[in-house]
Amino acid sequence: MVGKNIVLTLVVAAAAVCLGWEKAPPAWTPLRIFGLCLATAAFVLWSAARFHLGNSLTVSAQARQLVTRGLYAKVRNPIYVFGSLFIAGYILLLDRPRWLLIFLVIIPLQLWRAGKEARVLEAKFGEEYRTYRARTWM
Repeated sequence: MVGKNIVLTLVVAAAAVCLGWEKAPPAWTPLRIFGLCLATAAFVLWSAARFHLGNSLTVSAQARQLVTRGLYAKVRNPIYVFGSLFIAGYILLLDRPRWLLIFLVIIPLQLWRAGKEARVLEAKFGEEYRTYRARTWM
C-alpha cells in the first residue's frame, strides 16, 4: 500500500505542476510566494495524512479501523483540511485569487463528506469514536 500511496502522491504533484505552471504569471509577487509556501506545506501534510491512514484510505466512507495516530491525533480529517489548503495555495500561486470562490462549493462538500464518515465510524466504533471526536478538531 505504501508504494501505491507514493505513486498517487507523485501523480497528484505532477498533475498540479503540469496543469497550472504554464498559466502562471511570470512575476513573483508576495501573494504568489505565500501561495507557494502554503501549497508546499499543505501538500507535505496531506501526503503525511495519506500515509498515516494506510489501508484505511477509501473513496467511500468505510470503517476499517479507527486511525488516531500522527496527524489524526489532532485533526479528524487532515486529508480534507490539507487538501483544501493545497488548493488555496495553488490558486494563489497561479495568481488567480478570484478562483478562491471555489471554496463556496468545496467547504460544504467537505463538511458533508466528513459528517458522512463520522456517522459510519460512530456506528462501528461507538464510544471509542465519540471520545476521539471530543479531543480532535474537524
